[in-house]
Amino acid sequence: MNRSKYLPLTETTYLVLLALIEPGHGYVIMQKVEELSDGNVRIAAGTMYGAIDNLMKLKWIQSVPSSDARRKVYQITDAGLSILREETNRLRSMLAIADNLNL
Repeated sequence: MNRSKYLPLTETTYLVLLALIEPGHGYVIMQKVEELSDGNVRIAAGTMYGAIDNLMKLKWIQSVPSSDARRKVYQITDAGLSILREETNRLRSMLAIADNLNL
């Protein structure tokens, strides 16, 4: 299988996609990213909304209906889930190589 031209993903993009497996607005995404990374990755608001804009253009996330009209809620799309799985498999492969070298 040919690797997508979008890989490798940045750490931030990977974590945002993971965070959006369940719908969330910007602040929730920022919290989930920090939680998923054990506090190692913190996203500033400007970075967050730039990432959302880019992911929307790629059609990897979409806006979904929300009961709170003040906040836009986003969720990963099938295309986003596909690229997330492809990147996860790539990372697993890299880890397997390192494991085989006893690193």
